Amino acid sequence: MEYFELFEIPVQLEVDKKTLRAKYLELSRKYHPDYFANASAPEQQEALDATAGLNKAFKTLGNREDTIRYVLQQKGLLVDDEKYALSPDFLMEMLEINEAIAEAGMDADGAGKAAVAQQLKNWEHEIYEPVAQIVASYHDGVTTEKELLQVKEYFYRKKYLERLKHQLDGIS
Repeated sequence: MEYFELFEIPVQLEVDKKTLRAKYLELSRKYHPDYFANASAPEQQEALDATAGLNKAFKTLGNREDTIRYVLQQKGLLVDDEKYALSPDFLMEMLEINEAIAEAGMDADGAGKAAVAQQLKNWEHEIYEPVAQIVASYHDGVTTEKELLQVKEYFYRKKYLERLKHQLDGIS
C-alpha cells in the first residue's frame, strides 16, 4: 500500500510529525498482532505483515530525507543504484572538504575536526535553501517535474554530505 494513502494524508515532502504519530498510533492499535491471537494463521500473518508495513511507512514518512526519496521514487524520478552525476563545481568543493577531513585526522587538538564539521553544516544549509520552498509547499500534481528535479539534485548532494559527515565522525 502507498504510504500516504495508508496514513490518509496528502502526498507531501515534509510530513507533520504530530499528525503522522497520531495516525500511526491509531493504525498500530488496529493492526497489532495481539488482537489477532485467536485468529487463523493466515489472518495472524496478515496482521504481522500489516504491522511491518506500517512501521516501515512510519519510519520513512517520519524522516524528511526518506520521505523525499520515497516521493521521488513514486514519481519515477529516482531509481535505486542510480549513477547520478553531481556538478563538477560541487564535487571540487567536496574534494576540498575531503582533504580537510584527512588533515583533521592528523590534528591532535580537534580544532580542525570542529572547523570541518562547521563547513559541512554550512553546506547543508546552502544546498537546502534553494529547495526549501518547494519542499515546504509541495502539492501533488501542482509541483512541476522541474522543481522535483531540483529536489533530486538536493537529495544527492545531501547524500554526499552525509557520507562526508560519517567519515568525519570516524575520526577519533
